[in-house]
Amino acid sequence: MQLHEVQYDDRKPIDGYGPGFFRVGGERIDGGALLLPSGVAPWAGYEAAGPLIAAADEIDVLLIGTGAEIAHIPENLRAALEAAGIGVEVMASPSACRTYNVLLAEGRRIGAALLPISEAK
Repeated sequence: MQLHEVQYDDRKPIDGYGPGFFRVGGERIDGGALLLPSGVAPWAGYEAAGPLIAAADEIDVLLIGTGAEIAHIPENLRAALEAAGIGVEVMASPSACRTYNVLLAEGRRIGAALLPISEAK
């Protein structure tokens, strides 16, 4: 078996996640996370659609992580993203993290908007 080191260029992979946070490129982001070619930033959730729409020229597909379980996103958000020419894939945040890293390693024009999994109770 031959193993090859994955090269991510300037983009940062998701290193991990836990209750209430994501670790991206070695840095912790508390709460939601937005990963775009222009950079990594906290994400306030579905109401913060502006940065997602603005990324239409940078990405082909946006992965939306809905937390610990898959859930529907607001229809107006989906419609706005699709009208901007962005493909939308909705999945649980753990799946979105794994998918993001795979597509990033393939050099795809990918973005992710991730809601954290719930805090441990």
